[in-house]
Amino acid sequence: MDDAAVDETRGDGGDATAPQGATMMIAVLVASAFVMILNETILSVALGPLTKELGVATTTVQWLTSGFLLTMAVVIPTTGFLLERFTPRQIFLASLTLFSAGTLLSALAPGFGVLLAGRVVQACGTAVMLPMLMTTVMRLVPVAKRGATMGTITIVIAVAPAIGPTVGGGVLAAMGWRGMFWIVLPLSLLALAFGAARMRLGGETRMVPLDVLSVLLSAVGFGGILYGLSSVGESGGGEHLVAPWIPIAVGAVALVVFVVRQLSLQRQDRALLNLRPLTHRPFVVALVMSALLFMCLLAVAAILLPLYLQTVQRATPLVSGLAVLPGGLVLGLLGRPVGRLFDRFGARPLVIPGAGATAVSMWLFTTLGPETPLALVIGIHMVLMAGLGMMMTPLMTEALGSLPDHLYSHGSAIMATLQQVAGAFGTAVFVTVASLGTTNPSGAPDAAGLHTAFIVAGVLGVLLFVTSLFVRRPKAGAPRPVAQGGVH
Repeated sequence: MDDAAVDETRGDGGDATAPQGATMMIAVLVASAFVMILNETILSVALGPLTKELGVATTTVQWLTSGFLLTMAVVIPTTGFLLERFTPRQIFLASLTLFSAGTLLSALAPGFGVLLAGRVVQACGTAVMLPMLMTTVMRLVPVAKRGATMGTITIVIAVAPAIGPTVGGGVLAAMGWRGMFWIVLPLSLLALAFGAARMRLGGETRMVPLDVLSVLLSAVGFGGILYGLSSVGESGGGEHLVAPWIPIAVGAVALVVFVVRQLSLQRQDRALLNLRPLTHRPFVVALVMSALLFMCLLAVAAILLPLYLQTVQRATPLVSGLAVLPGGLVLGLLGRPVGRLFDRFGARPLVIPGAGATAVSMWLFTTLGPETPLALVIGIHMVLMAGLGMMMTPLMTEALGSLPDHLYSHGSAIMATLQQVAGAFGTAVFVTVASLGTTNPSGAPDAAGLHTAFIVAGVLGVLLFVTSLFVRRPKAGAPRPVAQGGVH
């Protein structure tokens, strides 16, 4: 598809449907992103076996998940720059090439260090795919169809990590942890080959300078805070080489400087990450809720629950993976129906009940114990996934739909960054809380520690519900969704 054809597909609200060429390109992006994001949580059920096989602590091995998310959080802010400097085709090919290389490195890793390096390379490839996918949808799909299309994307960014433990449990039982990467590698190579042949989305580019200092500030900021949070739980809260508050403080200062620098550079149109989307109230409310939502999804559903099943109920990785499958299916099945409801009624009627269901399920998790029937655990998890499914599509579409089109790429980068940071922070915080609350002398999470972590998750659920009350009401007589005031 040439540039002129792309211009004709822009979703300015005048077209009834996206043309078939745009649909094919979005399908390629969705399929590729699904394979890549599956890796965020595919190792979650293997944390226990990896702890023993690699000879590292639980609070160290969880870096295979939180390090993946952190790397994405560091790289994603650069995607605003990348989407202006390079064509979507170039970014797509580079993304899948990096991901495939990281997958191969992980599969061949002789120890924890190389395995973590492979995960970091995987994450570099995954990071640029997410904002490109959301930005492409906002530019190609007509306004009236965005909710339904975003529902499909929900299947990618929510269901893939939700069913990651299921896939991981099955592969771990049959092939060991290396099999998780050998299974994914041919899928990523197939997506790379197919995209190279069919991905023809062009676009205008411009020579935008990369502010290296901003990239370094972002890495130090997010990395310092996450490292500090994770190290609190090392050795059950014992002595550390560096006091945890030091990297947290350094990270916080770096993030403040990063924000100040972006505000200065964006006046010259040179910002690594344009922060003007944060001046739009609907975007900010949806952004905060998305951060809390991803903490629930990635930290609680994908990390704490498998840990509970394996350490408290003594379930095998395969059983714990299968236990979260029904919830993952619920989340996937809700994607497009919820998107269509958003197109008709807006976000508020969906988000508030979804947040309520999420809060209730979080507190129900605090009642779990060694004798809790597995069916009840599965049922509570399904309620959680249903609540998250009612919120995810409306929040993404509401956030980006409130922005003018020239801020789509930066808005999607901000949202994707915060989602991954929230998931990484949530993973570190909840594993730390579970380790600090344990009665196990080794510091490994047990029933007492996990109960404490679930109580903290319950508080998080209440905060999510309160925040949902600030989602704006649809304007009477306004078309859904609306992106008024944009530059077209």
